Amino acid sequence: KRVLGEEHPDTLSSIANLAYTWKSQSRNEEAILLMEKCVKLQKRILGYHHPDTKVSIKNLNSWQIESSEGEI
Repeated sequence: KRVLGEEHPDTLSSIANLAYTWKSQSRNEEAILLMEKCVKLQKRILGYHHPDTKVSIKNLNSWQIESSEGEI
C-alpha cells in the first residue's frame, strides 16, 4: 500500500487476500469489514463487472449470510 498506493490493482488483491486470511482464522467480523472496503475500492477502480470485483462481492455476500445465520 505504501509503495503502490491504495488504488493499485495489486494492492486491491492484497487487501482481498488479507480478508480471506482473516476469514480462515475465524476473524469473521474483521474479514467482512475489510472485504467491504475492498469491494468499494474495486467497484470504483476496477469496475463492477471486473472478475476480481465479482468474486469479492460473491464472497462478501456469502460471509455476511454466514455471519447473520450464526447470530440467530
